[in-house]
Amino acid sequence: MKLVNRHLAAASIVVAALALAACSSSPSTATGTTAPAETTGAATSEASATAAACASISPFEFQLQQPPNGSNAGFAAGVEEGFYKNHCLDVKIIAGTGSSTTAQMVASGKANIGYADSAATTQLIAKGAPLVVVGTILQSNPNEVIAFKSSGISSIADLKGKKVGTPIPSSQASMLPLFFAANGLKESDVTLVNIAATSLTQSLLQHQVDAILGSIDTYQVQVQAQSTEPLFTAMFADHGVATVSTSIFANKDWAAKNADAVKAFVAGSLEGWAFAAKNPQKSVDDLTTLWGAGEPSKTSLQELQATLDGNLLCANGAKYLGKATPDAWTKTQDLLSSVGLLDKGVDPTKYYTYDYLPPDNQLPVCPLS
Repeated sequence: MKLVNRHLAAASIVVAALALAACSSSPSTATGTTAPAETTGAATSEASATAAACASISPFEFQLQQPPNGSNAGFAAGVEEGFYKNHCLDVKIIAGTGSSTTAQMVASGKANIGYADSAATTQLIAKGAPLVVVGTILQSNPNEVIAFKSSGISSIADLKGKKVGTPIPSSQASMLPLFFAANGLKESDVTLVNIAATSLTQSLLQHQVDAILGSIDTYQVQVQAQSTEPLFTAMFADHGVATVSTSIFANKDWAAKNADAVKAFVAGSLEGWAFAAKNPQKSVDDLTTLWGAGEPSKTSLQELQATLDGNLLCANGAKYLGKATPDAWTKTQDLLSSVGLLDKGVDPTKYYTYDYLPPDNQLPVCPLS
């Protein structure tokens, strides 16, 4: 598993931008994002040739929002297919335990750049945290209610009087008031049970709760892999809560000081995700190579496929992978402020920037086919 000592990483990552400047004339940085290779050999050989042109390869640490699974396979592809080295970076990926935790880590300086749902990052930004979203992978959130129909739940209204498990901390917990408000419910209508994310699936399978607040790209896949019972599911995005979702974000000041490194990382990440969209099985193999056979979720391929089938990479009217539209950000601001999660009337550009994205003509175009 490719992890690094945080103290060593903190010392080395500060010089990333200086090292990157030395390779700014290399093919990777001169031409920006390249089209993802259809085959592994092509991707690897191209990356190897370009990496050889770098004056040096700079260490770079990235904090995930979850343990390794299909929902973050694009980043594994970025490492193992050589896309990051194509941009003169040696990326080390750290597993996470939830979007809220990851957002708090970057806000507190325990990490410099991470991956988390915008519901978590925007709330911290609104409170003064020096964060900024630099690229969006999931254009709409994958969150949903999951329940066995045998529990008497066949509609959102049927949640009244039921025990609902929610992972803490999580984007589901952050967005729950919004989901309830959009569907005529109050928190007092249900009994909420706070459950560790690692135990959420089992809590439903063992009928400790009647429903869980999960996601189509992780928890639903895990439940269906272990049970054939018919499910009731209700995606937040299909029921009034189509918010800009999981994004790459960074400490604002750190990003400004390390702009070349951040641009290189974002470009490599988008190439990795474009590759994953066209090569899901190979990207899941990359997860195993990166983390070791025992680490990634056994349902990683199904998790990644759910992300692709749900059009999460190109939802909310997105024209490009990585770039949520201003309209989508405005709707997200309006939705979150409607239930008090954000202040009303705030300019959404307070939360995000396009400054670290490649030019539009170098971004992967939606739909990813």
